[in-house]
Amino acid sequence: MQKDKITIFDTTLRDGEQAPGAAMNLREKIALAKSLERLGVDAIEAGFPISSRVDYDAVYQIGAFAKNCVVSALARAKEGDIQAAIDALKKAKRGRVHIFLATSDAHLKYKLKMSREQAKDCAFGAIKFARNFAEEVQFSFEDACRTDHDFLREMTKTAIKAGASIINAPDTVGALLPEETAAMIKAVAEAGEGRATISAHAHDDLGLATANSIAAIAAGARQIECTINGIGERAGNAALEEIAAILATRLSDRYEIGVNTKFISIVSDETARYSGMPKAPNKAIVGANAFSHGSGVHQDGMMKNAETYELFSPELVGAKRAKIVLTRHSGSAAAIAAVKEAGYVAEGDDARRFFAAYKQAAERTKIVSMETIAQIAQSLSLRAYNQA
Repeated sequence: MQKDKITIFDTTLRDGEQAPGAAMNLREKIALAKSLERLGVDAIEAGFPISSRVDYDAVYQIGAFAKNCVVSALARAKEGDIQAAIDALKKAKRGRVHIFLATSDAHLKYKLKMSREQAKDCAFGAIKFARNFAEEVQFSFEDACRTDHDFLREMTKTAIKAGASIINAPDTVGALLPEETAAMIKAVAEAGEGRATISAHAHDDLGLATANSIAAIAAGARQIECTINGIGERAGNAALEEIAAILATRLSDRYEIGVNTKFISIVSDETARYSGMPKAPNKAIVGANAFSHGSGVHQDGMMKNAETYELFSPELVGAKRAKIVLTRHSGSAAAIAAVKEAGYVAEGDDARRFFAAYKQAAERTKIVSMETIAQIAQSLSLRAYNQA
């Protein structure tokens, strides 16, 4: 069975950086872009050149060194924005101008003061202008999630006729359910008639960004826009690491990606450091607890065979091996393994005495340290392995 290639469009340096407090300086943006290219993303949205000098310089410098991925620059449907993007991309081996225009009735009426026909004309003119200078133009319908599907179809046809080769339908406010995302993508894909790549860009306001991205793929999207650690506006964007892990495990028979998943944990840590946005311990794929086990039943199973409680090996995403966390929920198997790791013999009656003392200590703290394990062993006069 032939697999479909899913293009990973990383927007950590643009939409991800829009998270309050996550702004990176030029040095940090360039360092992260180099890591993203090493990770194997297909496209890096390096910035919004008209918005700031740092963004302009980031697009320019990233475009100058990137060899294996597209470098994209964001622009509103305005000639000044587009020209800034074109200028910033002049050194890029393969540059893309990414133009966006709001299409929902609320945005058209209250923000842009445009009719639908005016929006179509604006989009057509902006794309035409960009195509005079850029080989690759992507067009996004801002607030596509709340745009009438018939109008999305009209705008898709207009954008493709003007020269856009990628059409992006974002869930700008994270409003959609997976089935609604699928219906929106299908509407755009049908209007595109195979003449453009269909892209999806989900936000996580309802915690559905990853689910909606997967639904978009099933509906025909072949580019997914996402960020490392899911950082971005408000509750964030679809998380690249989640999408990559899903495609590499559950959907590997149908789809392929260029991402080298073994670098995910490294790039995730770098993103958290550069953006100043720490990861929650229970963050899927890259959180500190993602491959940690605290329940006695789980710990016993893990020590017998990791497949009992892990869907995939931590090595797939470059994480450290599974960790047994000693708590009051831990059973005797984990506790005895820990005291042996600490260097003490605990067998027969000694093992029972040690576990009883361990349970008492565990009731007084959230996590039992190896130092505490050693102290318990010493208080019980357990023999050390190195003793004659």
